[in-house]
Parts: sequence; C-alpha cells; structure tokens
Amino acid sequence: MLSPSLFAEDRVIILESAAEAGKDAVAVITDAASAPPEGVVLVILHTGGGRAKALAPALQKAGAEVHHCAKVSKAGERIEFVRNEFRAAGIRVSGEVVQTVLEAVGSDLRELAAAASQLAADTGGRVDVAAVRRYYSGRAEVTGFDVAELAVSGDRAGAMEALRWATDRGVPAVLLADALADSVHTIARVGSAGRGDPFKLASALGMPPWKVKKAQGQARGWNPATIGNALEVVATLNADVKGGAADTNFALEHALAKILDLHESR
Repeated sequence: MLSPSLFAEDRVIILESAAEAGKDAVAVITDAASAPPEGVVLVILHTGGGRAKALAPALQKAGAEVHHCAKVSKAGERIEFVRNEFRAAGIRVSGEVVQTVLEAVGSDLRELAAAASQLAADTGGRVDVAAVRRYYSGRAEVTGFDVAELAVSGDRAGAMEALRWATDRGVPAVLLADALADSVHTIARVGSAGRGDPFKLASALGMPPWKVKKAQGQARGWNPATIGNALEVVATLNADVKGGAADTNFALEHALAKILDLHESR
C-alpha cells in the first residue's frame, strides 16, 4: 500500500488482527489510513479491544467507515448468514441449498459470502442444489481421518479428491500421515484379533467399540499380505513428512496411491 503501483491498478488491502498490533505498526497504520493513496481501499479488522484498543477510535476519527461484524460461530447463525447473503442478492433459496453451500464451501464467512454472490451471478438467480454441486464440488473442510477412511475403504476418486481439498486448505502433512497410519494400524490390530464381539474386543484392544466395529468392516478389504505392505507404506510416509521428502504433498499422494493399489490387489 505504501509503495505506489507501476500499473495504477485498484487495490484492496486487508489488515487482520489489528487489535494486537504493536506501537510502531499502529503508527504506520494510522498515518497511512489518514490519507490512503488513490485507488486503494484499506480494510482493517479490529475487535475493539486488545493492546491496540486506541487504534479503532483513531481510525473512526480519521473518517473510517465502520461495519459492525458480530462473531458467527453457531451453526444456526451461519445458516442465517448464508440465507441473508442470497437475500441481499435478490434471491430466495431453500434450506437444502443453504446446507449444501455450507457443506461445500465451509465456515469462512468471506468465502460463504463470495459463493452466494458468485452463484447468484452465474446462475441468473436460479440457485438450486444441482447448481451448488456443479460449481462447488468436494468437501471444503476435510480432515486427515476423512482421507484415511476413504483410502482404506478403497474409494480412489474420493480419497484423492479429499486429499487435495485437505492440502489446499492447509491441513498439515504430519496430521494427514498420522491419520492414514492410524487407520492402517487399527485395521491390522483388529483384523488379527478375529471377528469377535466389538464390545468384548474393545477392552482387549484398548479401543472404543465403535472404532473396532468400523475397522472390522474395513478389514474385509484386506488380507495379511496387503495390510503388511500398507504398514510399510505408512512407516515410510511418516519419515517423508518429517523431513525425509523434498515435496511432502507428492509423498502423501504417492503413499495414498500405494494404499489404494494394495486394496485393489487383495
């Protein structure tokens, strides 16, 4: 913002966590906000408190436009937020559409607002569940355990897509590798214990009954040889994501592909 653009393009600068800014940063922000360069919009996110509490009234005094944004954390509040975004675009949507948007996009309010606006523009106002799925496929907030469950179940397309979602969303490679290892180790332990009552096996294996029952179902897709090879794959992956590989994303995809290949070769 403080460096003039060579191309004179319009710019939007977003400063997050301004309430925690240090003394020097507050001085720079206050000075820049008093006379922003032409073509620059400065957006400052401030809680109203924090160590830089005085920054908020100083910005208001300088002429800042204030938008009060209460924290949205409950599921019901997010549903209403999305519904209101569509209303602002002049569209009324069903509850199913709202839920599908939340499942596909996630909980980030900026992304939800952008999705509602984009859907309204791209569909000519005819937003239904099919349109949401067409523009926003996959799962936005995927965990390592989601990826692992799809992998050990042999769902190649689902596992690869989930892994891409997870890495794009910044899920640490170590957590993804740990989840995959946990699933493989669980199947190995439960599979070797036989097909007994999950509630009786749970105590001996030190696992909750629901986990034993799920692993018993997953173990049907494996045999001693393939699960043994899978254990070697996750052991190698563990070393790769902790510094052994130059590209952790490649290591994850390569390991996932091997797990899926082993499941298909049973």
